[in-house]
Amino acid sequence: MFPWNMLPFGKDMKDSMKNMKPEEINNYVQDIIGKIMPGNMQGMMNPQEMFNGFQNTASQQRPASGVLDSTAFETHDYVFVRIPLKNEEWIKKLRLYHTSNQLIIEHIPEHEDTNTITLPAIVKRKGAIANYKDGILEVKIPKNIDMQYSQIDVTEIL
Repeated sequence: MFPWNMLPFGKDMKDSMKNMKPEEINNYVQDIIGKIMPGNMQGMMNPQEMFNGFQNTASQQRPASGVLDSTAFETHDYVFVRIPLKNEEWIKKLRLYHTSNQLIIEHIPEHEDTNTITLPAIVKRKGAIANYKDGILEVKIPKNIDMQYSQIDVTEIL
């Protein structure tokens, strides 16, 4: 049962609230919430503070060579990689390959170049599709749900 008698609602509460300014009411409410909630939950009151620890994963996925600008992200069922191509002729000469966790692009911008993009999730061997539209090459690869895991025993060394 909630301890309603601990809340500061009394007979004279209505009169004191009428005389308060909006800033005072805000400070009062923040003070009461600060007393009720534990210290580690204070960041949840401000949505901007709550999301400070998160980063956009799409902006982190860049090729190692830096030649091709790319974005890699995942949905529930697929991994998508979008690569803006500066030259439309590159479509005719590029080669795409993928492993379970990498997309490999060969022959662009030069014939001997190889670009590797790390995928954000494990993908299946078959079923990948690549489309080119409006200067962007989009590769769609089905995700592989790998439910196999093994326990690792930890031994104590004296």
